[in-house]
Amino acid sequence: MLRSLRRSAALAGGCAAALGLGLVLTAGSPASAAERTDPNGRYTAEEIHHFLEGFYGDHGPTAWERKHLVSKQLKEKAAENPGFDVLLCAQNEPLDIEVGEVTTAQSARVGWATITTTWGGEPGTASFTAYVDLDASKPMKLLDVDCGVAG
Repeated sequence: MLRSLRRSAALAGGCAAALGLGLVLTAGSPASAAERTDPNGRYTAEEIHHFLEGFYGDHGPTAWERKHLVSKQLKEKAAENPGFDVLLCAQNEPLDIEVGEVTTAQSARVGWATITTTWGGEPGTASFTAYVDLDASKPMKLLDVDCGVAG
């Protein structure tokens, strides 16, 4: 749903963009998260999937998402790699992005999913793993990205 709203916002302009931004802000706020999380105060796999779909969209995160929805450590990792988009494990924008099934490791307090990007040339697709903190007392953020072959 959030992915569809992002597309609509891009097409419709100002009002829809403000609405989409409001939904992203609400989805990442601790108050709204507390209403949906599991009884132990952790984000669920469904919530993480929804977050990752909204974060990555069809072509990658926006400048706002990169600034507000990424951990400090991942921002530092990105700054250390100019010319390479650490969040997409690529050098340019993909044609499409799909978020795979989310796995949660409650003991590690982290959830992750394989992100598959589609490109115009060969090999056509690439995959990487995106990690999100399960702690629902904090706004959801992208913790890390592993550009190694996702499996």
